[in-house]
Amino acid sequence: MNLSIVIENDEDKRNIDELLKQIEAKILFHPPKNSPYFEFKENKLRFFFDLENSQPLDIDFLKGSMGWRLKRTDHEKLLKKAVGKTDKPLTIFDGTAGFLSDTLILLALGHKVIACEQSKILFVLLKDAIRRAKDDLPYLDNLKIYNDNSINLYKNLENIDLVFLDPMYPEPKKHVLRSGNMSSIRKILNIESIDDVEDNIFFEFKDFGCKKLVLKRPIKAELLDQNINYQVKGKSTRFDVYI
Repeated sequence: MNLSIVIENDEDKRNIDELLKQIEAKILFHPPKNSPYFEFKENKLRFFFDLENSQPLDIDFLKGSMGWRLKRTDHEKLLKKAVGKTDKPLTIFDGTAGFLSDTLILLALGHKVIACEQSKILFVLLKDAIRRAKDDLPYLDNLKIYNDNSINLYKNLENIDLVFLDPMYPEPKKHVLRSGNMSSIRKILNIESIDDVEDNIFFEFKDFGCKKLVLKRPIKAELLDQNINYQVKGKSTRFDVYI
């Protein structure tokens, strides 16, 4: 996969030196005509799926729905119940980092998180979002994020208290409005030729053995394993907990 980063000047090149260590990307001063590309502009990294796409993808933890959630962590009762009461911070492994939506809440609640994202494109966008937000969100110091296969990474870790999984929901029917984030992730996986393991990731971790496993599911989704300990249900989402 050949990636490009479009910049405006040499100063931008110096600013993205750290990002360039994460990926092998060609530096350009004009967008390529027939391939996806990154753009670094106004101190933010964006990803364009194509030249005609007027809506680039960027990740911002301080604005939008994520910023709103982080200001209301006391309202994250479902996630709190799924994690359970504890008198000390937990070390949590997030095997499906995605946009880090739930990981940020877990960090804000005082836990430490090791997150894994298989997509290099998403990983680099997340690293840039972390760079921009670290002064405002000091608990990001308790986050370690890797670009790797989740099981391969997990096998080399010790003292993980909880595994959190949020695999992508099944592809919706054409007449159903898709989530913007999920649609973007599917496009990125396609660009990188990454097979989405979907629910299979749950069975991999279940077979490997975890102290506690929390699986995020649509509220009406079928139960993947009958040997469940308990569920935490919301209006559209539930957490299946296996101990």
